[in-house]
Amino acid sequence: MQMWKFEWGVIGALCLSVASSVSIVICNKALMTTLGFPFATTLTSWHLMVTFCTLHVAQRLNLFVTKSIEMKTIILFGILNGVSIGFLNLSLGFNSVGFYQMTKLAIIPFTVILETIFLNKQFSQKIKFSLFLLLVGVGVASITDLQLNFLGTILSLLAIITTCVSQILTNTIQKKLDVSSTQLLYHSSPFQAAILFISGPIVDKMLTNQSVFAFKYSTNIWVFIVLSCLIAVSVNFSTFLVIGKTSPVTYQVLGHLKTCLVLGFGYTLLHDPFNGRNIIGIVIVIFGMALYSYFCVEENKKKQLLTDLPLVSTQVNDKDSSPLLVGKNMGKQEEESHEQK
Repeated sequence: MQMWKFEWGVIGALCLSVASSVSIVICNKALMTTLGFPFATTLTSWHLMVTFCTLHVAQRLNLFVTKSIEMKTIILFGILNGVSIGFLNLSLGFNSVGFYQMTKLAIIPFTVILETIFLNKQFSQKIKFSLFLLLVGVGVASITDLQLNFLGTILSLLAIITTCVSQILTNTIQKKLDVSSTQLLYHSSPFQAAILFISGPIVDKMLTNQSVFAFKYSTNIWVFIVLSCLIAVSVNFSTFLVIGKTSPVTYQVLGHLKTCLVLGFGYTLLHDPFNGRNIIGIVIVIFGMALYSYFCVEENKKKQLLTDLPLVSTQVNDKDSSPLLVGKNMGKQEEESHEQK
């Protein structure tokens, strides 16, 4: 029963992440392309401020309980997340779209390498094959050109490193400190917002040659900014939720599915260019993600069986060896059955 609850929780987190991420991309694309608001980093800082304010209100209403986390951990984690967002935006600004997509693709293998080296996590050949297939599909669907430059390459490497480390930390902190995604986001969002609030106007000035403070805001722009900030609450929450319930690699896999969905919705709603190569790439991505999901479920079932087997054998040995231990075990089993009821 607990396994089913966990699976439904994961499915819900994945669906929320996909729906909110695709929605905010479409909203931001309309804001930046149609209405001409180009300040992506500053907008992200507003997203995080609204997220913190929303969570603070929810906490005051006792919708969730805060849990104390060491301030040093939260500050470093918040700054790292903020810096990674800044580097990703700079990478997009100083590179072609194709090279930026390659940067995002490189996050998955780099995360796998880091988790293998520093966390001793093992990935089977089947998982690696499904990830490779998925990356090929995203490359076919989204990469248009590859123009290299030295500064852009350095920024992309920094973006890859900081993003991988921050996502691994998100997963590690939640599991080791036993904190929920809501608790971690509540504590870290003010520091992420602060670092982007300070650096955002500078980064956006470098990328656009415009000042966010001198920009002329219309009513339509404010409406889309508010809508974007509200959707961002769901995006930020679902991001922490997915990474906490699954893994950084799974989150990146989901991110590439979102890329393909955005391409599809962009063609349907915004009439973006779309061709046969995009369709082939999206089909490969969906097939690769289906394989990845299937292999993950199969491996989780095997791990569950392996962890349950020693418990069964121990109980059998205890029954055969001592009547006193049998009584204790029976008492524990009865207590567990009462708790499950």
